[in-house]
Amino acid sequence: QVGQVFLYFQWDSLLLEAGFLAVLVAPLRLLKWRSTAWRAHDGITFWLVRWLLFRLMFASGVVKLTSRCPTWWGLTALTYHYETQCIPTPGAWFAHQLPVWFQKFSVVATYVIEIAVPLLFFAPIRRLRLFAFYSQVLLQVLIILTGNYNFFNVLTIVLAFSLLDEEHLGRWLGRSKRRHPNTWPPSLRSVLSTLMELSTYGFLLYWSIQFFGLEINWEKRLLDSKVAFTYHEFTMWLRAVTLPLVGLGFLSLSWEILSAMYRCACVRGCFWKLWAALQWAVFATATVGVFAVSLVPFTYIDYESNGKLWPGIHQMFNAVERFQVVNSYGLFRRMTGVGGRPEVVLEGSYDKQSWTEIEFMYKPGNVSTAPPVIIPHQPRLDWQMWFAALAHHSSSPWFTSFVYRLLQGKKDVIRLVQVDESRYPFSAQPPVYIRAQLYKYWFTGSAEGSQGPAPWWRRQHVQEFFPTVSLGDPTLESLLNQHGLKDKTPLKRSADAFLPRLLQSVRQLSRPFSGPAILWSLYLVAATVFLLRALGRRPRGGAPPARHKGPRRGEPADRGGGEKNGQVRRKEAREAEEKGEGRARGVADGHGDGPRGTKKKK
Repeated sequence: QVGQVFLYFQWDSLLLEAGFLAVLVAPLRLLKWRSTAWRAHDGITFWLVRWLLFRLMFASGVVKLTSRCPTWWGLTALTYHYETQCIPTPGAWFAHQLPVWFQKFSVVATYVIEIAVPLLFFAPIRRLRLFAFYSQVLLQVLIILTGNYNFFNVLTIVLAFSLLDEEHLGRWLGRSKRRHPNTWPPSLRSVLSTLMELSTYGFLLYWSIQFFGLEINWEKRLLDSKVAFTYHEFTMWLRAVTLPLVGLGFLSLSWEILSAMYRCACVRGCFWKLWAALQWAVFATATVGVFAVSLVPFTYIDYESNGKLWPGIHQMFNAVERFQVVNSYGLFRRMTGVGGRPEVVLEGSYDKQSWTEIEFMYKPGNVSTAPPVIIPHQPRLDWQMWFAALAHHSSSPWFTSFVYRLLQGKKDVIRLVQVDESRYPFSAQPPVYIRAQLYKYWFTGSAEGSQGPAPWWRRQHVQEFFPTVSLGDPTLESLLNQHGLKDKTPLKRSADAFLPRLLQSVRQLSRPFSGPAILWSLYLVAATVFLLRALGRRPRGGAPPARHKGPRRGEPADRGGGEKNGQVRRKEAREAEEKGEGRARGVADGHGDGPRGTKKKK
């Protein structure tokens, strides 16, 4: 709402929704003297993260087919995607060189991971959820390697952690507490679980082969694939499964609520049991409300199912829609740039005769410049330049204002183009004239060669995108007036206001650095702080010398000499002390105190 088109991407909405869920998921430690990392109702709120991941992935897979994009239906989308995405990486160039049959198979794998695998998010079998987790992570990592999509893929991986459990994370950290004894014969439950798991994998394989015509061509040594269903058949299937998926989500949430209620009943102490039940009621109500409201944007994938929702749910959604706590998703709906990647190239001049190209930090320009790696940063201006190239410049009113500010030589705007002023050709004096040309860009092939540095791109001029203008030019003035972008009287601010001075100081400190450098610096600082806190919790040095005592009066003596007393110590018991006490009791007579001293370790 503030940044307008520059901040109106689906991952911005995803970040808002994930941030809202973090308010419910993160622990609220009002009673720090009795706070724990685990709460009985955590499974309820954490389930909303899994539901958000399901809506994101399932809708992103469905819209590729409901959009009727010929490249998605022809399984050729990835043959264009790598070179036509907003800001590719060097890995995109290499992925673009892969054979067509592999690109088509990759589209099939994308459909399976985004449409079929998300159904396993709610599977009762743990290994199926782990399979779904690693499938989603694999897809996001491949996207990270081939495209600069800022924080979106990292955020999606974070959401995917809702599919894991403490046991699996414990294995990663080497802290797994559960032991799996090798029992034979296996239990009936284990056999049924394994059979259901294998059946699921078999069904996914059969579904992929059946609906995408997968067939090995032994003569050409490749894998043929094609969509084996029609648009009508797909929409009918989607209409048949949308509301049942809502029911599946409701059943899964109901199970989490009942499980949390049982955990609350197991809490010790009447007061703490009541406190856990009160938290359970509050968070369960909030979770059910968020789930109900999210059904409206989720069912946008099929408007007939959307119309069948209870009217009260629509009223609830209308009441909170402006806060964007729940949103609809559907990434990469249509593939653009099929005939070549459209790209706007700005040019400046002092005499209207010799023109110099104005290169951006991240978007393609110079054909010999390698694509950058800038995640998790999103250069908003470079992204909007990509969208502006898809239509007439009048569809992007901000572009006229952008040209106007460059003619004025505004430093803040120039820094969006180049942080390093030495790379901006008009850093000494603003250009007198500016124009924009439209080009088509393509990745070079692996077999193409040239003298000097090998180019990453090849391009072809298409037409003029923006006419030649200068300050005071009637064309420029007309466009500024048409879009309401003429200079206005600035708002009066207090010179001593704290927030403007703070923001100005931060801006001055970060001015010499690029966006990715600033973000990675912040991430590394945060990681260092958490690492130091973790190290600070560990005991320093070795264990203190043990004070060996014999058994107390009334306690049986351990005459075995090597075993410990079976009594459980809950407060500040250390392994060295326990071993020392055990050995001391081995020499005690059972009534008096044993000798004190330091025993030799085994």
